[in-house]
Amino acid sequence: MSTDSRLSGGLAEISSKGRASNAVQILVAEDDDLYRRLLCRVLSSQGYAVTSFSGGAAVLDHFGSGGYADIIVLDWRMPGMNGLEVLRSLRRSGNTTPVIFLTGLSEEIYEEAALYGGAVDFIDKSRRLSILIERLRLIAEGARRAPAAHGSPTRDTLRLGRLELRFHSHRASWAGTPIALTVTEFKILAQLTLRAGEDVSSREIYDLVHGKNFAAGDGRDGYRANVRTLIKQIRRKFRDVDPAFDLIHNSPGSGYRYHWTAS
Repeated sequence: MSTDSRLSGGLAEISSKGRASNAVQILVAEDDDLYRRLLCRVLSSQGYAVTSFSGGAAVLDHFGSGGYADIIVLDWRMPGMNGLEVLRSLRRSGNTTPVIFLTGLSEEIYEEAALYGGAVDFIDKSRRLSILIERLRLIAEGARRAPAAHGSPTRDTLRLGRLELRFHSHRASWAGTPIALTVTEFKILAQLTLRAGEDVSSREIYDLVHGKNFAAGDGRDGYRANVRTLIKQIRRKFRDVDPAFDLIHNSPGSGYRYHWTAS
């Protein structure tokens, strides 16, 4: 892919490795040239097919012209259009590609804004790139399979009252109305509903999303803020459809429970 002057983000790069048809396609948007090239080399060495841009508008042009990616890695601060604006534009257009923010803005307010906007993860640039590699692997795998709890579900569709989950397509609906969940949100909801009536700890939920033993935020229990934000987002989406929705409860010990019993 050659550089096109119409792309307002400027430089576009495609790695020479990982071009096999089954390679996971990663799109990187990062305005720091040196960091972007380093990141692309690392991702390429892991077998990913990588496309990169130096600005957010170029990402929208890429998808607008029929381009594709399995996962998007966005910097927050970019000239012209920041990463959050890119994410919101993608979601408004119906693009549900999983988005990871990779940024030096580590404050919780930015993480909450990213997750509320529909991102699946938020990683501080100060952390090792191996963390990003592992998160990408987990997200790529998660997009291809339904979550497991007490074993995989034996059917593609689960119905609990007005809730319907379709595991193959990661689709949820409430009383027949689709709920626009991200893959991450669907995995969390599926974990809760497959264990309806049981407490599921914040640690279990975080491990489901990010992989076992990863840490987030400040302090040993920093992951709880991440999980709390995701749960708030799931509740909000259901309440947008049904203001009386109140089936995801906080449980003692900083966990959550899907409160449903067969009548």
